[in-house]
Amino acid sequence: MDLALVFLIALGVTGGIIVIHKIWTMTRGRSRHYMDDRKLPRIVDYSRSFFPIILIVFLLRSFVIEPFRIPSGSMLPNLHIGDFILVNKYTYGLRMPVTHEKLMSVGEPDRGDVMVFRYPVEPRLNFIKRVVALPGDELSYVNKRLSINGVEVTTKAADKFYPDNNTNHDYPLDQFLESIGGEGHLIVTDGNRGSRDLERVIVPEGHYFVLGDNRDHSNDSRYWRFVPEDHIVGKAFMIWFSWKGAEDGWVDWSRIGDHID
Repeated sequence: MDLALVFLIALGVTGGIIVIHKIWTMTRGRSRHYMDDRKLPRIVDYSRSFFPIILIVFLLRSFVIEPFRIPSGSMLPNLHIGDFILVNKYTYGLRMPVTHEKLMSVGEPDRGDVMVFRYPVEPRLNFIKRVVALPGDELSYVNKRLSINGVEVTTKAADKFYPDNNTNHDYPLDQFLESIGGEGHLIVTDGNRGSRDLERVIVPEGHYFVLGDNRDHSNDSRYWRFVPEDHIVGKAFMIWFSWKGAEDGWVDWSRIGDHID
């Protein structure tokens, strides 16, 4: 179930209990002494305590910042399984929770942004990928090389990426520094896998083309094509926690606070 819907239901329940109790006491003519917190019914006391907390969390995660957990290695080497990230919900405009209707336009995704969105095939799921092409762009992906509007994206070979126990890979991957939109970021490819080639794809208006940084192990736009604008959730910007598991010392302190490029 959508967490926004869960919070909305919780707000409705706790707020409804408070309102119903208020109306009941007014119709009964109860005194202020009766309204003392120590004498309130337990369910009303709990509702009054939790309603403001639920409201604050609901507003923050709906319009400002929402936390997510990275469940797969599709964004290696930049995001690892077990990373907990923060997503700016304001960067691409304010949207209504639950219905996702856009209330106000603030900005649009840029090439190179790491974006969280609702998976077009199953909108109840959230995906995270890198935006590589904007509405109207023409792109191709051939022999593991990306071209946008007829220009091959600059890549420079980097040191091999050696996965750890928390990446789902047990052999080194080829690593490159890729430059999209004037910004550089690392990507990896797998020499043991072939290329998922695409020839001359044009991104329709109101849509975006996204790729995982782990190019040969990512379920992205090469398979299901485009992210509609109304599926956008926000821009990932920071790792606030990273969980490695018992075998690797539980917490990866070195990744906490890292900016997401």
